[in-house]
Order: sequence, then structure tokens, then C-alpha cells
Amino acid sequence: MRAFGHGARARRRVWDWWVRLSHWLVLAAVIVASVTGFLLGSSWLGLHVLAGALIGALVLARVVWGFAGGDFARFSGFVSGPRAVFAHLQDLRQGRVHRHLGHNPLGAAMIVALLAVLAGLVGSGAMLLGDRFGAGPLAQMLGSPTGRLIAAPHQALAVILLILIGLHVAGALFESWRSRENLVAAMVSGDKSVRPGDAVPKPARARPLLAVGVTVVLLGATFGETEVQRALPLRAAPVDISGSLYLSDCADCHAAFHPSLLPATSWTAIMAHLDDHFGEDASIGAADVAEITAYLAANAAGVADSKPSRVFQQVSAADPLRITATPFWQRTHAGIDPAQFRQPGIAAKSNCAACHADAGTGWFYPGAIDIPEVTETGATP
Repeated sequence: MRAFGHGARARRRVWDWWVRLSHWLVLAAVIVASVTGFLLGSSWLGLHVLAGALIGALVLARVVWGFAGGDFARFSGFVSGPRAVFAHLQDLRQGRVHRHLGHNPLGAAMIVALLAVLAGLVGSGAMLLGDRFGAGPLAQMLGSPTGRLIAAPHQALAVILLILIGLHVAGALFESWRSRENLVAAMVSGDKSVRPGDAVPKPARARPLLAVGVTVVLLGATFGETEVQRALPLRAAPVDISGSLYLSDCADCHAAFHPSLLPATSWTAIMAHLDDHFGEDASIGAADVAEITAYLAANAAGVADSKPSRVFQQVSAADPLRITATPFWQRTHAGIDPAQFRQPGIAAKSNCAACHADAGTGWFYPGAIDIPEVTETGATP
């Protein structure tokens, strides 16, 4: 016990440094993930994923500390069942709630709910990353219907998290008013005043070395799994066009668009009229035409199990042969200044590789987008 000032109530260290640090780091990471997920474009996906990974690591470490930490950090010291939560609510309604030096039953339920939703967000985000872009510790989920179905729950969990955070803040402010103690300040300093009748958890000795060891092992296993997934061939991944006749013949005149960016019917129609190839004569030998047509059809949109391959199955009814006319292309590029497409380094809307570093792979990972800035020369038609 420590006293601060003459006549001041005795104070006790309730929240240890790790509980406080992880609390504020999670908050910061959630803010970054929310802003990049709800407000910013897909080019911010890299930062969004980084924030999610940090949240996952912090939640994991906090859960471990919940079993190896001291009195107020241990789940056994503050987590109680539904009956205790309802009894607390009843006491609160009747104005006879006892003060808890740590978390009260309602606050404990909120902590468990927040940790569960955060864990669900990280897990579903990893599934989406694996399904859409073949990356992360769950990359081999590519091809599984689970990945495609998880987008809506991931978004729903994000909304639920924001609601829980709002309730958590409201609860902290109400409890601060009711108990006449600033709980936000207590989560900064770690200290709370001790009053007669305070509910205090059973003493428990913290085991920091055990907590660090378990956390390092679990995080190391996750990192190792990510590296293993990276080394394994992905199921139904976009075809590697390097070394193909398609690349060697078509790249002589323009960028060789990945086959997964148009359906087989569009590719077949394009190859059938190479003598009038978007206003140019691109005629090649009949044998090459047959081989390239078969290659494009075999690897067209809908074959690879990636997001680009799925969304580019839908073409424009008025112009089914142009990638830039597809509904998805039009929708995702609608906010780009037309002058940017006239940049010397871009020159045309069809020059995907100018902004997408991985265009040739067919993945089109948002984190690989780098749109050149408009220059005076590029802004002139």
C-alpha cells in the first residue's frame, strides 16, 4: 500500500505495466485497422494487415498473461459466470453495487468479449488474406469456400468491435462517475485508491518468464507456419505465364495481360480476329494462334481461385473484349484522375504494370499498388 499526500486514500498498483501497455497498443492498432479498413482505399491493405498482425500478437500475449499474470491480470481473478454478471446488473439497478478494485463482473465480461471479437477479426482476416491473395499463415485455404464466405463475418465483427468499444468507454465513464475515481487515469498510472469493502481477487504470483516463453513459442510457430505456407505451391493459384508462347508473342507489342483477367469466351473472340486487334494487325501463324488460344482459355477468369480471377468473369455487355471496360475495373478505378493514365510512364489505362507491381502474377495485391503522381507533362492531353 502507498499513500499519496496528507489524508489521501491508500493506493495500490492494480494494472501492471504489461496490462496497461497492451491495452493502449491494441487501441492504437484498432484505430489504424478501422481507418484503413473503413475509410481508406485498398492500397492501404498492407498497413491494415500489419495492424491486424499486431492486434493478433497482443491478444495472444494478453491471453497468456491472463493465465500467468498477477492478481488483477489473471482471468481467474476477475472473470465470472453469467449469473454473477446478471446479479451485478441487478445490484447496479438498485444502487447497491459493491466496488471492485479490479474489474467488476460486467467489466470482466466486456474484456472477454473484446478479446474474443479481436481474435475472430484476426482469424477471419487471415482467411481472407489467404483466399484472395495467397498470403499469410492460412494461404493454403485458397480454394476453400470458407475463405469466400468469411468476408461478411469479418466486416460484421469489425462493426461489433466498434459497438463494444463504445459500450466499454461508456461503462468506464459511468463507473468513473459512480466510484468518483478516474478509471482512464488509472489505466495510465496503474494505481487505484483502496477503500473499505473493496472486492479484491485472490493473491497470485506473476510468472513473467513463463508468459514470455509461451508467447514466444506461439508467435514463433505462427511465423514458421507463414513461411511454410509461402514455400508451398498454392492450390488453383494464377498461372505463371513466364516462359509461355503467349508471353513471348504478345509482349513484343504490349503488356501481356494475365489470362485470369478475362473469361475464355473473350479471349477466344480476341484471338479469332488478330487481323483487327483493337485497330492493329497482330496476325501470327495459325499454329501459334491455336496454342495461345488454348492456353488463354485454360487459364482464363474463373479458373484460378483468386479474387481477380473471380471478379473478372463478369465483362461489359457492350464491350466484352476490354479488361478496362469490365464492371470491376470501372468501379475500382473510378476515383483516379484521368490525367494519371496519360502519364509518360503509364500512357494508357491498359498499362496495368505501371501501377500494379505484381500485374504479371495475376494476384494484384493492393499492397503492391503504386500510382505515379500527376506531372505537368502527364496532365496535358
